[in-house]
Amino acid sequence: MTEITVAALQLALNDPDPADTIGAVAGLVEQAAGLGAQLILPPELFAGAYFCQQEDEARFALAHALIDDPSVAAMRRLARSLRVAIPASFFERDGPHYYNTVAMIDAGGEIMGIYRKSHIPDGPGYEEKYYFRPGNTGFKVWNVCGTTIGVGICWDQWYPECARAMALMGAELLLYPTAIGSEPQDPALDTSRVWRRAMQGHAASNCLPVIAANRIGVEEQGQTFYGHSFIANEWGDLVAEFGADETGVLVATLDLDLARTRRAGMGFFRDRRPQLYSRLVEDV
Repeated sequence: MTEITVAALQLALNDPDPADTIGAVAGLVEQAAGLGAQLILPPELFAGAYFCQQEDEARFALAHALIDDPSVAAMRRLARSLRVAIPASFFERDGPHYYNTVAMIDAGGEIMGIYRKSHIPDGPGYEEKYYFRPGNTGFKVWNVCGTTIGVGICWDQWYPECARAMALMGAELLLYPTAIGSEPQDPALDTSRVWRRAMQGHAASNCLPVIAANRIGVEEQGQTFYGHSFIANEWGDLVAEFGADETGVLVATLDLDLARTRRAGMGFFRDRRPQLYSRLVEDV
């Protein structure tokens, strides 16, 4: 495929009724499809508020098995009717285990497989290690819409190893559903710029486009999610972006053949020296 049209969704997800929150995401999916998007990325854990702000055992009830999750079911229906592909992030229960998971839904509404978040943060306002086991799927790529895509989840996006692994597996686009905002321990700390920079670096150093979708708004503990969703091309240049408050759809058409030519020309994969990188897989 020469070109693909992609979309990133940005919205507040703090409605107490999951049906309303999922419905709001569905409305933006429909809008994105109407603008020609073939591949549509909602934010991380979009079924409701970001529940990991505090440790509360009652919140494990929010998890569902893949086949029973209402947000995944809603996105499958939309994918089938609109003929779009959607990586759908949800809180997965698998027997006694709990994961932060993406279900990759193709343009026929079928689940192609799942990716379970590899890197699990643990800090004020982001108490994810209480809820999620580290993923056991390994990094995943999928053949979608005539190309190959890789999907990481939020904290994964800070790790160059994750992006490079997916690129080596053949990914031509990287997507990151996200829930990130203010830092409760330091209200003056705004990581939105460095958050973008990290992923723009993945785009430039692998010479492939990156798409990130984040939530916005103030949620239960006063945490403010800072948006700044974006689509970057293979140079890391922002071709579509939101600020901190917008609700809506970012859409861009990306030239994959041009990116592939530039990737070959830059020689990043030709000039790799894996025999020198053993330190990367050693514990600190």
